[in-house]
Amino acid sequence: MPMSNITPTSCDSKGTHSNATGEVSGIFVAVYSTTLVVGLIFNLTALVVFCRFNSKSRSHTTVYMTNLAMADLLLVLALPLRIYYHLDIQPEPHQRLCDWAGLVLLVNMYGSIFLLMCICLDRCMAVTFPMSVRVRDARKKSPVVCLGIWVFTFGASLPSYLLQDREVSSKLQCFGSLPVYTYMHPGIVFSTLTLGFGVPLSVMLACSWSLLRAIRRSTVAQTDLVNSRKINRMIGISLFIFLLSFLPYHAVLGLLYLYREDVPCPLLGAYRYSLMLACLNAMLDPIAYYFTTETFRKRMDLDDMRKKFQLNSHSSIQGNHNKTEAPINT
Repeated sequence: MPMSNITPTSCDSKGTHSNATGEVSGIFVAVYSTTLVVGLIFNLTALVVFCRFNSKSRSHTTVYMTNLAMADLLLVLALPLRIYYHLDIQPEPHQRLCDWAGLVLLVNMYGSIFLLMCICLDRCMAVTFPMSVRVRDARKKSPVVCLGIWVFTFGASLPSYLLQDREVSSKLQCFGSLPVYTYMHPGIVFSTLTLGFGVPLSVMLACSWSLLRAIRRSTVAQTDLVNSRKINRMIGISLFIFLLSFLPYHAVLGLLYLYREDVPCPLLGAYRYSLMLACLNAMLDPIAYYFTTETFRKRMDLDDMRKKFQLNSHSSIQGNHNKTEAPINT
């Protein structure tokens, strides 16, 4: 199979014409830096709260959310290298370091995709089949499912980096090159677009439709006990964030395969931006899943109340202690 250019000759290593490099690099630095700071704070907060749950009160959905927070945290920890690259600081990062950072992004992107699918599927089964013993037993296997996701995503992503051609590897320009080892092989492209994105998206759409139908048919939803609008909004926001984060990357990947003989300059730029949107998912996941979960909010409220109680208790004890010592001082 003929090999396309690693980076189109009409473009620079950032995927744009030379006169726009500085402005585009500033956009990447700003977005990646924001994702790094916000994603680090949000996901660390989520992990602290989730890990403080007692094992008996930890729901199956919480297990998926904990693993999702871990995946997002690993992703944001790989962003400083991308920020360094787009700052145009010399010397540029070593190519092997860039390869491993790309591997971390790939593993955690598809890990997040499958974990988001599992969260949606778990919620759907809990609402649609609340009394089913088989469903209950299946939901208890969430730790095994999460382990399988980690093994599968890492095992599926690693060969594409280890088996790349040496000649191709010598021409790579850190994050300024196209993933030739990913889009040049039809088998990899097909499995990525179908199994890696199409199947999870189909499952999420089907589960979201089932949830919405179950809510509409529920008699409890007609009362004030359940805020159906809030649930509908949560489902819509979750799907919107999923599509915003991962649809552009897979659409561009399909276009790269179609134009693999001669990749145009705009397509290289689109690939860079699609990766940036995929990284945004690490910052948006906490907003869509953790901070909208009732158990998470209750846990946060309990922690705040405990801190306030301890502070008030400490102040009252100190005040009483000062009152008892006052007559002695006088």
